[in-house]
Amino acid sequence: MKRLFTVLFWISSMSLVSGLHAQQQIDAQFGISGMNAPSATNFDLNDFNHSPQSLSGGVYPSFAADFILFRNFGFNGEVAWRATRGNYQDDPTSPYRPIFYDFNAVYAKKTGRVGFVAMGGIGAESIRFYGNFTNCNNFGQCTNYVSSNHFMGHVGGGLRFYLTNSVYLAPEAHVYFVHNNVEFTSAHATRYGVNLGYTFGR
Repeated sequence: MKRLFTVLFWISSMSLVSGLHAQQQIDAQFGISGMNAPSATNFDLNDFNHSPQSLSGGVYPSFAADFILFRNFGFNGEVAWRATRGNYQDDPTSPYRPIFYDFNAVYAKKTGRVGFVAMGGIGAESIRFYGNFTNCNNFGQCTNYVSSNHFMGHVGGGLRFYLTNSVYLAPEAHVYFVHNNVEFTSAHATRYGVNLGYTFGR
């Protein structure tokens, strides 16, 4: 009986793996985007939970990859960062750079030369504040910044227009909901841009 169960489990596992292999799709993309968030001019002097600094502005390069495993569902990861440093509170001696990481459940579908993607998940906002100092850890790695990290939620979506069977151009929009985002005017921000991507497997 135990041997029969083992054989059935093995056959079922192989069938599942074969089905997943037939369904697999990987999308890799690079993009350029901008960030929009409530302005610092909307800052409420009675709001002690936020600072009068907007997340708007700057150009954000990004990298992302989707792994579609079964019936158009899968997961993805992406990172976007501000290409140039901004001046925090308009102070040139206080440069900063936001970086956004997120990991999502994703639904992606392609029909002919058109596709779309929708995603939702969690991640982190890491704000690097640069200065005239050096921080070194126990492994000998040194940096000239300190980081303020915040947990966040994320939703996003976009269209994909296939220039060839595999290469696509994709306008996308992403909304971030950042927990305890005290360094900026608001806890949410929207990133929108265009990606150039490549689909493997379908």
